[in-house]
Amino acid sequence: MITQFKKFIARGNVLDLAVGVIIGASFGRIVTSLNESMIMPVIGWVFGDIDFSNWFIRLGEIPADYDGSLTNYAELKEAGVAMIGYGDFITQTVDFFIIALALFFIIRSVNRVLDEMQEKAKNSENSSTEEDIPTDPQLDVLKQILAEMRTGKEPVKL
Repeated sequence: MITQFKKFIARGNVLDLAVGVIIGASFGRIVTSLNESMIMPVIGWVFGDIDFSNWFIRLGEIPADYDGSLTNYAELKEAGVAMIGYGDFITQTVDFFIIALALFFIIRSVNRVLDEMQEKAKNSENSSTEEDIPTDPQLDVLKQILAEMRTGKEPVKL
């Protein structure tokens, strides 16, 4: 069983998948950082110094021993207050759209390159016709005999 597991892990597609997951996770962290550190502050500034991370709806009661800010989502969450953090949802949605847009451009570029390669292959196939390819004269005679046998014509006398 250990040998089979080693064989499974050593296969290229498993390693490729692992690399893809690691790179994807790193890319996700970069996008999250870009969004939280650069994009969302600019959006907040444009709309009047809004901090999306503190947009929430409080559902539960605040504990009696809580002495933090009533507008700080992270502190209230840590105190165990039930809330709907829709500001965080907005931030995550922007993250998603940034990643989706980046993937769209990557896939579009890859598809464009693949289409160009297929077009070149198609053009190279069309440019070489059967007339360009030299053939054996004996094979040509055999093809002619076969064609005449299929059509029911009299064979050619040599």
